[in-house]
Amino acid sequence: MKTKLVPSFALVLGLLLVCAPLLAHHGSVAYDNNKLVVLKNATVTKVNWANLHILVMFDAKDDTGIVRHWLVEGGGPSAVSGSGWTRDAVKPGDVITVYLYQAKNGAFVGRTGKLVLANGKALGGGGEVAADSAPVLGADRPSQCDQDFGPGGNEAAACRPDGRKTNNKE
Repeated sequence: MKTKLVPSFALVLGLLLVCAPLLAHHGSVAYDNNKLVVLKNATVTKVNWANLHILVMFDAKDDTGIVRHWLVEGGGPSAVSGSGWTRDAVKPGDVITVYLYQAKNGAFVGRTGKLVLANGKALGGGGEVAADSAPVLGADRPSQCDQDFGPGGNEAAACRPDGRKTNNKE
């Protein structure tokens, strides 16, 4: 019995080590990247400003007038904060227009194209954008941050809202 237990444990541990990176992060494959959905007069119910992604929950009426409860995911706070999107930019009670790429399975979940606030300010997946610009799926970082910063994890000061460099220890 003991001789079978050790190899079985080693096999399970080996599979977990090999498969764990596959679960580490997802792309946008779950979303219909070719179909932009626009929801006007949506009322924000909750904002979760946290890693790995900013989540905005809101209510919006569908074409039949039924209120649907939606969740849209944006980039991470560190990715979008350098370009105008702040913790307080979107608050519960705000009425917004949401441009999103809905989940392929039809769930009321999507990836942020952009959010347009009542004052006309627009926030894209990567931060502030022109209100009349086309949304860009996965625009999670300012363009100056699209370079490789090497193994230390340092980012250019321009990629941070307070101008400091970051490292993997933060």
